[in-house]
Amino acid sequence: MSDSPLTELAAVLAASPPAEALQRALDLVGPQVRADRCFLYVRDPAQGRGRIAFVWRLDEALPDPRHDWQDDTGDLPRQDPLFRAALATRPSVFVDDVHAAGPEVLNQEFERTTFGHRALVHAHLVDHGQLWGILQPCVFGHPRHWTAADRAYLDAAGPLFLPVVQAYMRGLGKI
Repeated sequence: MSDSPLTELAAVLAASPPAEALQRALDLVGPQVRADRCFLYVRDPAQGRGRIAFVWRLDEALPDPRHDWQDDTGDLPRQDPLFRAALATRPSVFVDDVHAAGPEVLNQEFERTTFGHRALVHAHLVDHGQLWGILQPCVFGHPRHWTAADRAYLDAAGPLFLPVVQAYMRGLGKI
């Protein structure tokens, strides 16, 4: 048994082929931060294309946001301040209540129609000024305060995910 959740996460990410490792990692992250859903957006920074490729859901009734590859440097950053912040490699964003967040943080209508969550973390996976992915745990139906422990865990998880996301993208021939 692992001595900490981060040790267990690191072991999972190191032990499997990238796609399997990323899915198994989400299976750990979601319950660890008491999310309803957790997804991973993977991205080819050179092409400006990405997709939600992996998802963990507490309940299968929750929406599955996975989608095909899309260009993500055109309309998306104009519609979504969170994605704009990710592309600018700003620090990860912790949103306790989508309904209370201002337009400088997020586009409430975009979040409602695209994702439907009420609280979320937009954890940016960045290397040398380039966005490689976004880890996004979220909660539906009610606000959720992200504790200092949640923040510390997710801040530490990002660097563990990054090389596996990069390996996954190399394996797809995307980079």
